Amino acid sequence: MTRRANSFKRGGGGEIELQIGSPRSPRCDGLGSPPGDSAEPSGSHHHHQSQQHHNLRFRLFKRQGSGGGAVDVGLGLGLGIRERRKLGNALFLAFCGVCLLLGVGKIWAGGWFALPAVDKHADLQDLSVSFSSDNGHQVDHQFQYMEGKESDRTLMTVESGTGGTEDSVAEAFDVWSQPSSKNFRQCFVSNSHKKQDSHTNGYILINANGGLNQMRFGICDMVAVAKILKATLVLPSLDHTSYWADDSEFKDLFNWRHFIESLKEDIDIVETLPPEYSGIEPLAKAPVSWSKVNYYRDEILPLLKKHKVIYFTHTDSRLANNGLPSYIQKLRCRVNYRSLKYSHTIEDLGTTLVSRMRQDGSPYLALHLRYEKDMLAFTGCSHSLTSLEEEELRKMRYEVSHWKEKDINATERRSLGGCPLTPRETSLLLKGLGFPRSTRIYLVAGEAFGNGSMKALVDDFPNIYSHSTLATEKELAPFKNHQNMLAGLDYIVALQSDVFIYTYDGNMAKAVQGHRRFENFRKTINPDRMSFVTLVDEFDEGRVPWDILSSEVKRLHKDRIGAPYFREPGEFPKQEEYFFANPLPGCLCENHNEE
Repeated sequence: MTRRANSFKRGGGGEIELQIGSPRSPRCDGLGSPPGDSAEPSGSHHHHQSQQHHNLRFRLFKRQGSGGGAVDVGLGLGLGIRERRKLGNALFLAFCGVCLLLGVGKIWAGGWFALPAVDKHADLQDLSVSFSSDNGHQVDHQFQYMEGKESDRTLMTVESGTGGTEDSVAEAFDVWSQPSSKNFRQCFVSNSHKKQDSHTNGYILINANGGLNQMRFGICDMVAVAKILKATLVLPSLDHTSYWADDSEFKDLFNWRHFIESLKEDIDIVETLPPEYSGIEPLAKAPVSWSKVNYYRDEILPLLKKHKVIYFTHTDSRLANNGLPSYIQKLRCRVNYRSLKYSHTIEDLGTTLVSRMRQDGSPYLALHLRYEKDMLAFTGCSHSLTSLEEEELRKMRYEVSHWKEKDINATERRSLGGCPLTPRETSLLLKGLGFPRSTRIYLVAGEAFGNGSMKALVDDFPNIYSHSTLATEKELAPFKNHQNMLAGLDYIVALQSDVFIYTYDGNMAKAVQGHRRFENFRKTINPDRMSFVTLVDEFDEGRVPWDILSSEVKRLHKDRIGAPYFREPGEFPKQEEYFFANPLPGCLCENHNEE
């Protein structure tokens, strides 16, 4: 089963939670064994062979008439003890010779011919290089965390060939190669549950809370809720009280006419509440998080019919990831990937920036570097920062009342993979993966926190761009003081990139990686932060040379490139993989042979 790296995420109250018990957290049922492998201890097969050898020799030395079987009858008649002993030794040596020849033959075949899939998997497991120091510390614990990689459930492999040794793994990691998706297709159109008439049970007002992508997810879910309730949705209002205090409206961010038109066969959407309802005091309510259809039909629908107008104060995570009817899941995808188009202002400039990034037809990488001040204050991460900068973050954390975690051990959190990669760590990651110095990088991020924090990254990769460096002042004029519009611009450039890498889990990372999965599984690298920062620390301490670090980085991320795998339900909704981060199943289907 695939598991996501341990990560933090925002809770309903704005806090960030460490997902330790996630369904993508480390397993305890063996180190990456493929499904169906025996649970028998590794020594049992050797013991069984030794017992066979013992039985063979035992039977050769048994006296006639003692139940020795065919070996006694065929080989022991007429021979003395000395002769039988010599014969037994000769047969045993012959048996060992045959085994040796078979072993040499297998080794020769494995070295010169392609291994079966299971043998390849075993070979990759054998690449668990341990970096031992004088004090006995090892990096073997990487495999506990490595089980968060996508290879556990990866259905497709990279189109380029892969080998069975550490060297071939390094050589096969083509930085621009894409995951194979030929066995999957989009399947988000539903011909069932179409709107039959204009009858409505009432009107829904919503306040989409959070940043751009959290609001985007919430709007998708509220369209689905309106469908469940057979209600009319009023064009959403947006949150203006988040960190950026952006006053952008729905019409500033999205093509609102297309939004209404594209969903007309599913639900009714109006710009404003009709005059006859303007005198009604809406019932304000925050729906229960991660709810399923029965909750809305049994508890919300009676309230809607009674009050006629309901105002949902929160929209984040108000619908479950799994366990919903197929037509609801498909509708959520139609809204997210087809109906919620950005406004012409955003789309046009976004297309222009993509064109500028592809100068001379070269590929580009989009890097979501979550090293802004607010994220570092949220997570309590301060690696490589000065004591004054660390105190500045601590002060900010204590001043924001709805951030519940205050006293945070930054060192421990980083060791668990709970911190955004620093710009220097990101540079080491890119170099370790094999990206050349000439790589064109689009930075999907706000201003990096810390004096000189970007120096290492810029020194190693000088071709770094952002919307502020690619666009002219005139082109950016409509975006001034509209951070959500700028985030929409970044979204478009990240979506169209040849490779997308995010250094920390967040709503932008979830939104872009899910959309890239939907659009033919475009390459998205999800860093194994916990294993990687351990490698970086050992490299900095001189215990791991660069060639070993680079080889390990390639191995760690060989199967973390966004290849198809199925999202699975978890024990608790908050610990599940997010629907919009991986819309398979729901909006993507396997191609069958007959098709």
